[in-house]
Amino acid sequence: MSLLNILFLLIVVGFILLLINKYIPMDAKIKNIFNAVVVIATIFWLLRAFGVLDSLAQIKI
Repeated sequence: MSLLNILFLLIVVGFILLLINKYIPMDAKIKNIFNAVVVIATIFWLLRAFGVLDSLAQIKI
């Protein structure tokens, strides 16, 4: 996956998150949990895209 594709997808995810936060009425606690879940999922997706999680899976303890 190219760096341009990754950047584009991050912009799209951020824009969708912004639209959801702005136009869908939610309780503040639920909105915070939703934002945290999206950010954590995006971080894990980025780690997989750059191969960090794949290299960590090869480590034997």
